Amino acid sequence: MSIEVQNISKSYGTQKALDNVSFSVKKGEIVGFLGPNGAGKSTLMKILTTYIAADEGTAEVNGNDVVVHAKEVQKTVGYLAEHNPLYLDLYVREYLEFNASVYKVAPKRIEEVIVLTGLSSESHKKIGQLSKGYRQRVGLANALLHNPDVLILDEPTTGLDPNQLVEIRNVIKNVGKNKTVFLSTHIMQEVEAICDRVIIINNGKIVADKKLEKLISEEQEQLIEVEFNKAVTVDLLNTLPNLKTALNTHDFVWELTFTSSIDSRPAVFDFAQTNDLKTLQLNQKNKNLETVFREMTK
Repeated sequence: MSIEVQNISKSYGTQKALDNVSFSVKKGEIVGFLGPNGAGKSTLMKILTTYIAADEGTAEVNGNDVVVHAKEVQKTVGYLAEHNPLYLDLYVREYLEFNASVYKVAPKRIEEVIVLTGLSSESHKKIGQLSKGYRQRVGLANALLHNPDVLILDEPTTGLDPNQLVEIRNVIKNVGKNKTVFLSTHIMQEVEAICDRVIIINNGKIVADKKLEKLISEEQEQLIEVEFNKAVTVDLLNTLPNLKTALNTHDFVWELTFTSSIDSRPAVFDFAQTNDLKTLQLNQKNKNLETVFREMTK
């Protein structure tokens, strides 16, 4: 296994960031690690990259314990942190040359990662002159510099415009052909485009760990979006047969999840008539990663 996590727990004072977390990632997998803010994603990534230690449990990267063999782990992991710390007064090439000397990497590798991450046109500039999107590229280039077996990316597409998103997505997909990629993001479309598998964490616990297609399709549930003409309470909606969840997305619009495979739109229509409501729209929606994520982390 490229990554092996067993019963990891971590607390900050009385706040438990990770609670008995376990999973494994095979070589060559691209895994999306999802969760709300404060769910424990960055904490786990910092443990895997040896920045902090867990309170309980063990973690291995490429067969090396992150505590006992921290140096070996650091040699085989490329890490892009959430806030991407950079030396803003250095030029792009200067920064990469400095890190290449630390890793004892051949100078030709610097040019390779510059081209790979689309930095050629900006490589003569100081990092402080770059946009946020290009600074992310510098961080990704640095993570790839020593040709690591495992890439751990915490919000790698932060600050990128739509065109840059496509380019960096392609870089990650190409890199993932012969490396293990473990990435955190809040952009569900990125996960759907890049990842083979999804792990969802909520309140420090793993709530889902499945192949992306299976996660979205396995539950025989239906999602209905309805807009009423006035406010309605959750208690009243709970009288609908086979209703699993009711989410008020905005104004008088609700997303209703039903456990029945039978079309529930007639039941919603009848519910509206019975309760002196009008349905301004009533649509059956396909489930996607975003709706599954909301259901599992609300």
